[in-house]
Amino acid sequence: MKIALIAHDKKKTDLVQFVLAYKPIFKDHELFATGTTGLRIQEASGLSIHRFQSGPLGGDQEIGALIAKNQMDIVIFFRDPLTAQPHEPDITALIRLCDVYSIPLATNMGTAEILIRGLERGDLEWREVIHSKNN
Repeated sequence: MKIALIAHDKKKTDLVQFVLAYKPIFKDHELFATGTTGLRIQEASGLSIHRFQSGPLGGDQEIGALIAKNQMDIVIFFRDPLTAQPHEPDITALIRLCDVYSIPLATNMGTAEILIRGLERGDLEWREVIHSKNN
């Protein structure tokens, strides 16, 4: 599965800790992340991560483009709902694309844990069917 990892500045440490906690699951999947978030996760975990631009510089849109092509399976986006974001329209567009293409999206740690546990159990195998139909 292809998993996008995104976090606002005040949530980056939480996402790094989350990935470390579930590293045995994440290591078996393709990981993508926006700039600084990806670097921090990579340095802390040693996992291979395809890094895009930082969110405000277009990273959210780069991930959105993969979603629009049905080339992303899960998005984990630890948002900071208490801090205004200058690229809020890009964030809204990314969330909208997840809804349009039925991409599982977690915007907080509780939902992310449910998604990762579901991934571990095989609950997201329906994404493989989607990929086979698009080939």
